Amino acid sequence: MLMAILIVSVLAGLFGLLLGFASIRFKVEGDPIVDQIDQLLPQTQCGQCGFPGCRPYAEAIASGEADINRCPPGGETTVQALADLLGVEPKPLDAEAGEPSDIPMVAVIHEEYCIGCTLCIQACPVDAIVGAPKQMHTVIADECTGCKLCVPACPVDTITMEPIPPTPENWTWPFPDKPYIPITVETAHEQ
Repeated sequence: MLMAILIVSVLAGLFGLLLGFASIRFKVEGDPIVDQIDQLLPQTQCGQCGFPGCRPYAEAIASGEADINRCPPGGETTVQALADLLGVEPKPLDAEAGEPSDIPMVAVIHEEYCIGCTLCIQACPVDAIVGAPKQMHTVIADECTGCKLCVPACPVDTITMEPIPPTPENWTWPFPDKPYIPITVETAHEQ
């Protein structure tokens, strides 16, 4: 009887050590679905979805607190990707969150009218606006995500959203209106 209790105690201790090691070795940090959702979002950190950034929005989607259609910068493409990931039906973009733009936009401050109030700097979620109090401000175009949050913050309406001019680095070939069908001898006789 004593021998059986000793063997069971030793086995329980070994299994406890094994489980303790496994819990440390194979520990999963965070929620993997949140990471997958966060990777699909555009990372503009604009707050148009009603959350302070893309990661909090991803956490809200994963927990069921928010819907997948509240990201105007991501548009329909992001909604479709989120629906595919989560196995739900895609929905049209929520009009309350804002309108998506097919053309990439960047904020432009008309510096001759800037009064240096710094409200646009405070509104910019990605720190793309630089300047000092009572001095003119400017936008770092490469950092601007086009979220439009600085436009209503400006008290003198000197900020406009303008399309990013095409350059050899960002220009893409437009898709054709209809698919290309090569003319062969067979198709030429059908016409």
